Amino acid sequence: MMHGLLIVLSGPSGVGKGTMYAKLLRAMPDLRVSVSATTRKPRAGEKDGVHYYFMTKEKFVAEREQGEFLEWAETVGNYYGTPKKPVIDTLASGKDVLLEIDVKGARQVKAAYPDCVTIFVLPPSEEELSRRLKGRGTESDEQVAARLALAKSEIAVSGEFDYRVVNDDLTEAVNKVIDIVNSIKGAKKC
Repeated sequence: MMHGLLIVLSGPSGVGKGTMYAKLLRAMPDLRVSVSATTRKPRAGEKDGVHYYFMTKEKFVAEREQGEFLEWAETVGNYYGTPKKPVIDTLASGKDVLLEIDVKGARQVKAAYPDCVTIFVLPPSEEELSRRLKGRGTESDEQVAARLALAKSEIAVSGEFDYRVVNDDLTEAVNKVIDIVNSIKGAKKC
């Protein structure tokens, strides 16, 4: 049986990774999801075990120390991580897994699994990224400023990723990611 492909979708907060992730899953029904864990509070409409595993910082740290995460990071005062076992089991079964994670996490995954495919999602401009972050209405001005500062440093290292996709037009950006994945999967069959 062929080993599955691990696809890592990353980029700054507010760039539209979550929306792209959802559209990719609808467009590519063979992709498997990986639900991340976080210590941040749920946003409106988010459900535990569906969008994230919401946990306390103490529980997160305990699981991290036990090696239960494929990757983890602290971002703007909260921990985020990918539970390891479900991803490894899915890949071993020959299924592809799509991760939507931050830049620090993507680096950890690439270091541990060099065969993964990393895709960095870029905003069309800094101004548009700022508009999107403020438009969410979920964070204070200080938190938005912190996310924008972090975004600048993340964009500066986007060249480390295998591919870069600008999310100016959502449909176009999603189609570019689909083309990348199909191209890699086609090459693996040869």
